[in-house]
Amino acid sequence: MPVSLSADVIGCGGGKLYTGFSDMPERVPKFVSLTEKYKKTPEMVKDYIDSLQIRRAEKPYLNFIRVDKVETFDNVEGILFYATPDMLSGLCGWAYFDNNEPDAVVSQFGSGCSSVVSMTVVENARNGHRCFLGLFDPSVRPWVGRDELSFTIPFSRFVTMMETMKECFLFDSHAWQKVKARMEE
Repeated sequence: MPVSLSADVIGCGGGKLYTGFSDMPERVPKFVSLTEKYKKTPEMVKDYIDSLQIRRAEKPYLNFIRVDKVETFDNVEGILFYATPDMLSGLCGWAYFDNNEPDAVVSQFGSGCSSVVSMTVVENARNGHRCFLGLFDPSVRPWVGRDELSFTIPFSRFVTMMETMKECFLFDSHAWQKVKARMEE
């Protein structure tokens, strides 16, 4: 089912920040550092959040829709996969197929919303090439499958990846067929 988020339905201060619906609540740096203990100091939290260059949401809603249910790709910021290790093998390999940059796939520790939304939106806005592994935050782990992480592709990168997809190992590769068969078991 499609899910729409807005400032009115997100109860988490960090979630509102990372989805672009609010500025950073004053309490966040201390909470993330002293309560959650995800960064050593509140100053490190503030520096990290500043480095993300989070954009304010331009629209009142953030919509998540299954890709096979999307009518148009207009205004799409990114593509999100909930992926098992085998799926990640395929997604990472696909992302590196036509890209030799060492940061073609990156993992930056942060909240689920920062890894799924903020990083992808910022990368898309600058027509970037980086894809993101995420959902490492212990606070989000109980809400996702035990063997799942996220893999997001900014739409700017997805367009190119779609053009090269059929050339890569995902089609007509003996090794990938073995992994694919295991995923289909």
